[in-house]
Amino acid sequence: MLLDKKGAKYNEIKVDQDYNLRREMTSKSGRNTVPQIWIGEMHVGGCDELFQLENQNKLDQLLKG
Repeated sequence: MLLDKKGAKYNEIKVDQDYNLRREMTSKSGRNTVPQIWIGEMHVGGCDELFQLENQNKLDQLLKG
């Protein structure tokens, strides 16, 4: 909802039913929970980290990048 509110365009990749996609996500992020969020090439983390960026007033700048 936060990304929608910001008007950000994003691609949601469902990994919960696809073992290969989930393995790729885990390999890239080092985490096995969903969601894992990337902004461009930067791995943000999960929802908590996304909201932390918003609370620190850093999310808008990343989305513009």
